[in-house]
Amino acid sequence: MNWRSTTQRWGVIAKAFHWLVALGIFALAGIGLYMVDMPLGMAQLRLFLLHKALGVTVLALVVLRLLWRLIDRHPRYPADMPRWQVGAAHASHALLYLLLLLIPISGWVYNSASGFPLPWFGLLQLPALAPVSKPLARVALDVHEIAFWVLAAVLLLHVAAALDHHFRHRDTVLLRMLPWRTRARTTDTPGDTP
Repeated sequence: MNWRSTTQRWGVIAKAFHWLVALGIFALAGIGLYMVDMPLGMAQLRLFLLHKALGVTVLALVVLRLLWRLIDRHPRYPADMPRWQVGAAHASHALLYLLLLLIPISGWVYNSASGFPLPWFGLLQLPALAPVSKPLARVALDVHEIAFWVLAAVLLLHVAAALDHHFRHRDTVLLRMLPWRTRARTTDTPGDTP
């Protein structure tokens, strides 16, 4: 078990960040879509508080993941991967990271501009990122919602590309990120993955 990534596969820490963020996104999406249609009341308030706390947690995980990427190796691309796909992979990963930062930050700004407190699982109170402002709250909420739907589309492409590599190209792109995968075939050649 390698904690760090190699030129052939992702390490345990990179995989942990990947799957924890993925689980967080799915939980946040489910909670977020459900809570907005609930009637006002304590049940909705509890879901809002959970959504906010999970959102801050995912933001922290994404920041830690980006910091880890600065010092960790990246597996190589498959040898037969066309340049346009390499470019598309870099662009889509950059967009994913941008959205994974933008969505929780815009939610935090919306919360702050609306004048709401931001407790993190009841353990600590997080500071406001913006002054109370109805116009800013509206813009932040719009950004939050639009960025979520863009993220959903980009994630669908991300999953589709991984499945395409696995089933059509039969390379190791998907296998080397699976949490239970211990060995990867050595069919890849130079070119860092994002």
